[in-house]
Order: sequence, then structure tokens, then C-alpha cells
Amino acid sequence: MSSKFWAELSNDYEKLFETEIGYDVIIYAGEEPNIKEIHAHSNILCIRSKYFRTAFSNEWAEKKDGKFILRKPNISPHLFNIILRFIYCGNIELKNLQGLDVLNLLIAVDELNIQQLISHIQEYLVKHQTEFLLQNPTGILEIVYQHETLTDLWDFCLETICKEPKTLFNSDKFINLKAPLLETLLRRDDLSMDEIEIWENLLKWCFAQQNMVNNPTKWSKDDITKIERSLHRFIPLIRFYDIEPTDFFYRVYNYKDILPQDLIHDLLEFHIVPNMKPKTSIAPSRKPIKIDSNLIQLNHIPLFASWIDRKDSSYYNKENIPYDFKLLYQSGRDGFNAASFHKNCDNKGATIWVAKITINWRI
Repeated sequence: MSSKFWAELSNDYEKLFETEIGYDVIIYAGEEPNIKEIHAHSNILCIRSKYFRTAFSNEWAEKKDGKFILRKPNISPHLFNIILRFIYCGNIELKNLQGLDVLNLLIAVDELNIQQLISHIQEYLVKHQTEFLLQNPTGILEIVYQHETLTDLWDFCLETICKEPKTLFNSDKFINLKAPLLETLLRRDDLSMDEIEIWENLLKWCFAQQNMVNNPTKWSKDDITKIERSLHRFIPLIRFYDIEPTDFFYRVYNYKDILPQDLIHDLLEFHIVPNMKPKTSIAPSRKPIKIDSNLIQLNHIPLFASWIDRKDSSYYNKENIPYDFKLLYQSGRDGFNAASFHKNCDNKGATIWVAKITINWRI
């Protein structure tokens, strides 16, 4: 019975939104020449959003003929109507929107501080708009970086890029990546690239920032100084000791003039002297997690590690997993039968088997 009353109440508020009876708010949404005047009710907006409570406060509210005036040129009329319909009756439909519209809607609800929608739209993007998010990873990452509340989307973007880094590093827009974002990526232990490739992509990015040619033999002292300053914050993030000796000699040592001399000395000693250990503390080797599974996701791995050590389910996180996991058997790939299971899993040491059970109830 309560659901019936809730549906009736929702319908009544939807009628109020559509008929605009007794409105006291005028919203000018969009930019010229597509500005649209939208009407609403301040009491409902204030109840549903902290943003509107502040906007209609006596401190800076604009009024005309007894009505609040709100100007939002950065939100299109179409998206603002979607937001208002949710505010009034709790209904929202995303499947008919393109990926860019969904992202712009998320940015708008973040600005308007509508917490329920922030989580809902992020979840929708991650589940249903993955292809869109990967079309322009540089641009998406920079947009999300500017909005601190979009943590789910931020984590998804970083994890996806670390799992498939070529989507970003091989794109034409990689050289436009902002320095703080590049630094964030290079700090990740799960960045799934060979260290020499990370180093060479860092050089490519640096030379693009300085508009310089990648040719050490033609650099002046001023050129070297500029490159050193550009690379300074990133050098400690490169795991140079994980680069093979041949790659170090031909693809790193050539740039000795822009690297700290003590680092070059220590690396030469490490590669030349037998059994030489690094003299300084270094970051651990990257441990990219690659799980080619439709069932197991990256966020499951810390849980599995916690199970192994009989710890609380949140004991480990993505940054401190002490184990390496390898997918041995997948029914869709290897065949759903006992023989295939035992062939792939027997005598492989400690294993975890995960299955999704579907129960069909019959009455």
C-alpha cells in the first residue's frame, strides 16, 4: 500500500513541475543563442539541494518581482530539466543520453551538490559507458581531476588506464596531459608497462612541453637546464633499476646529461659490478594486476588477499597487496568441465576458486 501512495505523491510533484503552478524561481539555463527560461519552486529546491539553499539565501540571491533569478549558462536547458525532474519526483532516465551528455550531467549535479545523483551517475558511466570513457582518456581524466567528489569515476579511470596504458600513452593527446596527472600515474605500482616504455613516454611528454627535438647531441646548456627542470619531479618515480642492462645503455644512458650524476653513477655500478645492490632505497617493482575475467574485478583482489591471511575484508587495499594473482582457469575460455578444470589448476599451489551461482526457484 505504501508504494502506491509513494507513486501518487511522485506523480503529483511531477505535475507541479510540469504545470509550474505557484513558481517563485526563474532559471536561465544555457548560453546564447540557446538560453531557456525554466520555472521552479524554491522550497522544493532548497529541501533537495544544499546548493539551492545557499543560492536563495539573503546574502547574494538575485530577485525580480518577488521571484528568485538564477543564471546557469554552463548547464544546458535539457540537462537542467532532467535534474529538476529528479528533484521533484525522484525519476531519472540515463539510457537515452549519449556518453558526453551523461558526463556533463554528472558535472552539473556535482556543482548543484545532489549527492544521490553523483553516486548513481558515476555507477552508470562505469557500467554502461566504458567505451566512451576510453575514447578520450586524457580529457576525461582531467575533467574528473577537477571534481574531488567523483572518486568512483576517478578510481575507475586510473585503474583502467593502468590496466591498458596504451589507451592513454599511445594517444595523440598524451603530450597534453597535465603534470600532476602524469605524476599520479607514474606513482602507481599497477601501471602495466615496461619501465623502459614508461621512461621513453616521459621523455616524449617532456620534449613536447619544451617544444624540443629528442636529440641530445644538439642540446645547448640552456636546453639541458630546461629539460632537467621539467623532469625533476618525475625522475624519482621511474624504477630505473628494473630496466634491463641493454635498454639502460642504449635508451637511458644517452640522456646522462639530464639525469642526476649520482644516479647515473649508481646505475652504472649496479649493472657492471656483479651482485651489486642498489645503494639507496628504491620504489618496489611495479606489480600490475591483470585479471582477464568477466567475473573477477580488480576490486576483488584486495578481498582475496585478506581472505588468505584471515584478516578483515578491508585489511588490504590496491596499494599493499602482498600476493601476485594469476588466472588459471576460466570456464568461458577453457571449457566448463572437470577435465579442463583439473588440467589448469592441479599442482599449481594454493588456489582460490570463485563461482557465480544462479538459482532458479520453482514453485
